[in-house]
Amino acid sequence: MLPPLPRLSDYDISPQNGFLPAEIPLEILPDPYYQPWETIARNFQSLILSKRLRRIVDALPVLSTDLLLTEAEWRRAYSILGFIAHAYVWGGDRPADIVPPPVSIPFLQTCRHLELPSVATYAGVCLWNWRPMFTGEPIDSLDNLSTHMTFTGSLDESWFYLISVAIEARAGPIVPMMIEAIAAARRGDSSTVVQCLRSFAERLDELGGLLERMYESCDPHVFYHRIRPFLAGGKNMADAGLPNGVMFDDGTGTQPYVQFSGGSNAQSSIIQFFDIILGIEHRPTGEGRSDHSDSEGGPAPSPMHNFILEMRRYMPGAHRRFLEHVESVANIREYVAARRNDRALVTAFDACLAMLRAFRDKHIQMVSRYIIVKSRESRSHSRSLSPKQASAHRVNIANSLQRGNSKKLRGTGGTALIPFLKQARDETGEPAIDAWARRLLNNGPAAISFGDGVARLGKMSESLDGEVEIVGLAGTWSVDDSEGGICHW
Repeated sequence: MLPPLPRLSDYDISPQNGFLPAEIPLEILPDPYYQPWETIARNFQSLILSKRLRRIVDALPVLSTDLLLTEAEWRRAYSILGFIAHAYVWGGDRPADIVPPPVSIPFLQTCRHLELPSVATYAGVCLWNWRPMFTGEPIDSLDNLSTHMTFTGSLDESWFYLISVAIEARAGPIVPMMIEAIAAARRGDSSTVVQCLRSFAERLDELGGLLERMYESCDPHVFYHRIRPFLAGGKNMADAGLPNGVMFDDGTGTQPYVQFSGGSNAQSSIIQFFDIILGIEHRPTGEGRSDHSDSEGGPAPSPMHNFILEMRRYMPGAHRRFLEHVESVANIREYVAARRNDRALVTAFDACLAMLRAFRDKHIQMVSRYIIVKSRESRSHSRSLSPKQASAHRVNIANSLQRGNSKKLRGTGGTALIPFLKQARDETGEPAIDAWARRLLNNGPAAISFGDGVARLGKMSESLDGEVEIVGLAGTWSVDDSEGGICHW
């Protein structure tokens, strides 16, 4: 007997907004008991700039979470405390490796309630950190979105988060639509499957357009040197001053140091949902297709234990379980592969792969502009400093990642950067059903050229060190090539 299809309401998923909450996230906790937290939130950037934040946090009372009554209130508390914790760690001249009890105790309690690690995740900085400027207008428009909290108070940081919010909102209706496509495939309704796949491909193209709007209002220098350092977690942060990670002091004296990846769009559930629906397999970086994979379009093997699965630990518990449920019922690729003579069906499926692959191409271009190019500029500047200037230079991720090459960059996401992103992109084309589409989608991105009569996609002058000719949002910030996984998007 086939397992039942997931009901969105069981997993806190909105039919309109997808993984964004159905209700607008709270701007303030309603109970005045939490005024000390909200006062910090209201003066957040000023406290960071004046270097007073740590002193103010140290003097806070330890507030109970017992008065958090709704899920929206738990989310607001988690988001505020996550921002405060990261600002406490990274907001001084040197990083602090111990977060004091006034933040640690309630933060750990909110993390347990929401089934999240003790770090500022994508959920805290994006999914639950937005509001519409006008409630009667759509939230998938960047013209109608604003953030609740940022570290820097800059337009660039708000824009960085809101691009993700708009993408989540625009992608929201895809979730129930593709669940319906799974149901249609079960009953052999190819017409409905084709219609859903066509709409899916068109919406993926729109998401790529939203992603490219990052360039409009997020400056690479501000992103790399001002925003990115605050998003870092405690994983692989020895060079930045946290050799053991971060300890959240709960007052017991027994709390261990933890090392979690920092905020990353790899923690977004929507792209993993796309991959599951289309049967895309992601492998550890450098690993080729398994011998069990059917190059002719058969079902893909289950994902191995790699970065994509690791990032599910950073998703709200209900969303993580939803993806697991969808994995158990996903049938679209198998359904299409069994009906290769249905040209409309095959073309619609392969078009979805092409659009998702193009989306990842756009992301690689952004990585080059926002991370690779800026890291080279930083290394060049570092070499020009005198020893005295270098020793006095403030310690943060941006300044401590100037050594090594693009494959060894250190940062918040915990993934190998360019080799990893390219592999994830290339893996997106592997499930293609049509032989010609498979050849086209497995020959790289960008410009189409013709050699032996087959259209081929060029490589956008991608060099071995990661730079691409067309530059442009970085998503994850790498450790080394052994980490493996799926790209930031």
